[in-house]
Amino acid sequence: MAIDFLSTLEGSYAGSYYPKGWDYRKIKRITGFGPKQFIERQPHWHKNFEPVICDDTSGGVETMDAMMGYEIFDVVRASAQRRKPLALILPVGPMGMYKWAIYFSCKHNVSWKHVHGFNMDEWSDEKGNSSPPNAPGSFQGAMEKALYGPLGKLTVSKSHRNFATRHSLPKYPAKIAAIKKRGGKLVVVYGIGRACHIAFWEPHFASEYKSTRAWRSDPYRLGANLHPLTIEQNSLHSFASRLTLIPLRANTIGPGLFTKADYCIGGADGCKVNFNWQGQSVWMTLRYGPDPWVPSSFMPTMAGRIFVIRALAGPLVAEAN
Repeated sequence: MAIDFLSTLEGSYAGSYYPKGWDYRKIKRITGFGPKQFIERQPHWHKNFEPVICDDTSGGVETMDAMMGYEIFDVVRASAQRRKPLALILPVGPMGMYKWAIYFSCKHNVSWKHVHGFNMDEWSDEKGNSSPPNAPGSFQGAMEKALYGPLGKLTVSKSHRNFATRHSLPKYPAKIAAIKKRGGKLVVVYGIGRACHIAFWEPHFASEYKSTRAWRSDPYRLGANLHPLTIEQNSLHSFASRLTLIPLRANTIGPGLFTKADYCIGGADGCKVNFNWQGQSVWMTLRYGPDPWVPSSFMPTMAGRIFVIRALAGPLVAEAN
């Protein structure tokens, strides 16, 4: 028998480090396929859900960024044509799609004045207090710089820009409900965390709820306690590996918002040269089946598309580097 995770799990520290609700035998099975199986429809997928493998001959992410950016532009344009407001929940990661959403909007002169933008999360302390927008790593500052500023005259009105602060986040449910009452739609744009979170809604939160229904009804959390895998992921991607720069908590939307979307647009670009950190997370998202211990597993149950770079579609194999 090969020596692997399962054969060494018992009595190891990993048993307390990884989410206790994960089925590791299932994870091993569903992450062992390749690109052909990646797009095979699963029984729990929404009839209008689709995974899209983005080919890029350079091995980069430009194709994914462009396709995802067009998808965002398309829902903005559609709501403008319907003359209805649009609630758009937005991530800071991935980010490359915003330049393309801006490009298509400017090219076709599509205004975002009817859009209400909701940042899905923000770094915080245990009470939900967040850093100012000009602080390094601030999600509010990143969104202003990447999207709202470059849109220029077409941009989202300042009164329609919502950020996940202690005072603003609790108002999200009522604001989104009011938009939907006026005939608007809720569209969630998302990435997937190493521990399969959506926004900063972590897998270990599942232990606090008596039922999936109760879990799905919670719309947000202030000062959420982040999983170690999330901290490590962000230390590598956003903080130049400096662990001590990262807050251990964040404000975040919950499944009471992200599982109630009318449409979802996902993106996964987590593979650099010899560094594929997101492959397992994407496969779990598609094939694990809806489970609060795997928050991203609910995304295929709703209409939408998830765009992924080809490397993440497998096969995911060991390689010594």
